[in-house]
Amino acid sequence: MPSPAVVTENDRHWSLETLNKAYQQGYMAGLTGQPASLQPYPADVLAAAWEAGWDDGQAQQQDKLQAVG
Repeated sequence: MPSPAVVTENDRHWSLETLNKAYQQGYMAGLTGQPASLQPYPADVLAAAWEAGWDDGQAQQQDKLQAVG
């Protein structure tokens, strides 16, 4: 039987507002070409929100580059 997921203290302290903030920060990082390795969040949920924003920002950046080129 697999062991249950470990929930750290950092994973318990997030809200819709903090998720949105993490997403927006990741989006701006992706949009401006910053590397994903700059993801600042130790909490899995907030890290995932940042990474989703980064992915979307990268996609937007690529769309803009293709439109110009």
